[in-house]
Amino acid sequence: MVRSPSADISPFGTLPDGAAVTSVILRNGSGLEARVLSFGATLQALHVPDRTGRSADIVLGYATASDYQTKPQYFGATIGRFGNRIGGGRFSLDGRAYRIPATDGAEALHGGERGFDVRLWEIDSVSEPGEPASVTLRRVSPDGEEGFPGTLEVRATYSLGEDGLELSYEASTDAPTVINLTNHSFFNLSGEASGRSALEHRLTLQADRITAVGPTMIPTGVLMPVDGTALDFRAPRRIADRVRDASEQQIALGRGYDHNYVLRDAPAESPLPAARLEDPVSGRVLEVLTTEPGVQFYSGNFLDGTIAGKSGLLYRQDDGLCLETQHFPDSPNHPHFPSTRLDPGRVFRSRTVWRFSTMPA
Repeated sequence: MVRSPSADISPFGTLPDGAAVTSVILRNGSGLEARVLSFGATLQALHVPDRTGRSADIVLGYATASDYQTKPQYFGATIGRFGNRIGGGRFSLDGRAYRIPATDGAEALHGGERGFDVRLWEIDSVSEPGEPASVTLRRVSPDGEEGFPGTLEVRATYSLGEDGLELSYEASTDAPTVINLTNHSFFNLSGEASGRSALEHRLTLQADRITAVGPTMIPTGVLMPVDGTALDFRAPRRIADRVRDASEQQIALGRGYDHNYVLRDAPAESPLPAARLEDPVSGRVLEVLTTEPGVQFYSGNFLDGTIAGKSGLLYRQDDGLCLETQHFPDSPNHPHFPSTRLDPGRVFRSRTVWRFSTMPA
């Protein structure tokens, strides 16, 4: 039975401090369903049919609102103000030094101690019946939050089309600042509850360079060619083949894949192909298109089997992987990287599309 697109609002429990979390379920007419939470502007669930038409949830996450706050793992969350790392938690803007709280050793990771992923967002608007299903969430980050300058107003819009889900960000500021927004969904195309390894998927990345990293995973500034290395995914390849290749220094530093792939030297006007993920078991195919100049491929290296997900399974290292579309890590400290500066009167815009299909057995 073909259903009309819909967007349904419902409660999703409360946080330990009593704050209520809202859920919006988006449905289209072809079997796709996404659940978005007001906490962290988070993609909590994404149901996609396999080659036989059987649907499964393909993103990792939690079943309760309190788990998202008390066991933060970035599952499906919007990351900001600055996704990925800032070296030493320090950068300068117009001659003034700024300091972001260190959250990964000496480095600032994913926006500081309390980034956008652990903040309540406002439901700004929801699509009307008969319209393509969408929800827009809004948040105002005050001047000085986590050390970042300027009051930043951000909107995140999830839109469900016939063959995929689009996430777009818009942001404006009242003072010069830096911004790097991304979504941190962990994908397993076999299904979050399948128990199958996401590292058995085949991956293609439209990039011939990475931003090489040093011992603390901060970019050295070198744009390293992937040719002849374990980081080369320009042709489809099973992820598990070289994820533990200790002979590759970059793999050893990241304990697997945790690298920014250079898609282009500047943002694009409209979403362009970035990655393709294929699961031979279910037949599901995910294509990632984005306007962003980079994508962080993370193979779930720090999932250690100590956290139970929404299906009750313990998440292990190979249970999910991330393809985080973004500007480059530590960009404020590397002038030759695409700029993450945002000035008053300008609007930051970013679009990423997750497009789904199936392949034959």
